[in-house]
Amino acid sequence: MAIRTIVKDGDEILRKVSRSVLNFDDRLAQTLDDMIETMHAADGCGLAAPQIGILRRYCVVDVGDGVIELVNPVIIEKSGLQQEQEGCLSFPGRWGVTNRPMRVTVRAQNRKGETFTVTGEGLKARALCHEIDHLDGIVFLDRLADDTKGGRHR
Repeated sequence: MAIRTIVKDGDEILRKVSRSVLNFDDRLAQTLDDMIETMHAADGCGLAAPQIGILRRYCVVDVGDGVIELVNPVIIEKSGLQQEQEGCLSFPGRWGVTNRPMRVTVRAQNRKGETFTVTGEGLKARALCHEIDHLDGIVFLDRLADDTKGGRHR
């Protein structure tokens, strides 16, 4: 495993839409392992492939109850509303209150290509939405609940 460099604000890759994963191979597995190590080393709760310079639809999430690997994820159900403070490893030091669903269900594939669903509430729902947004070229600053441009500094 290896710690990857996290792409920062200003890199155009953060605004591009990622392509679907078609090959479930050793390269994907190795990259997912690297992303988990990178996320933990950076003290984050999620990391998407574009954040390490790869325009493919996969991400990892860990809000304290174990790592979830999501390949080709799609939100299939959402409900409620939460407005909580959010940040991003690609935007260090920037924070803002975002609008997110309180509960989401996501359909995805694992590193072997097997389909599964995962449901998250609260922080887990926020993290799932945040990382899936990255795959569509959307960053948390686009979801701010207030009119603070650029997010708040913590």
